[in-house]
Amino acid sequence: MIDKLDTTFRFHQDAANLRAHRQQLIASNIANADTPKYKARDIDFNAALQGVLTGSGVMTLASTAPKHIAPDTGSASGGAAPLQYRSMMQGSVDGNTVDMDAERNQFADNAIHYEANLTYISTQVKMMLSSIQG
Repeated sequence: MIDKLDTTFRFHQDAANLRAHRQQLIASNIANADTPKYKARDIDFNAALQGVLTGSGVMTLASTAPKHIAPDTGSASGGAAPLQYRSMMQGSVDGNTVDMDAERNQFADNAIHYEANLTYISTQVKMMLSSIQG
């Protein structure tokens, strides 16, 4: 029973971590909308979440010296979410690929999914507390 609860909460924790990581990327894109030659970045959320769930999305870094710092593979957003560049919808003179309308749309969509994820976790905890308390 406990392992089922742990699996459920771990899934939602990983999803929330990936959503938070994606929100930071989109915010960075919006902040750099006027930076020349800035390339908008994002992650493929579905592929990243699938990689976290199966454990296959964790990439390892090759180290060529013994004093290299080992990567942190414990976080959901670390190695399981490789950054991708967004394709340019409309060319700009300065080479910037940030489309503010698309970024705002992605930001709002991601925020709604993040909030829904937190609401689900909160509801599950409240249901468990009410069943324990009677």
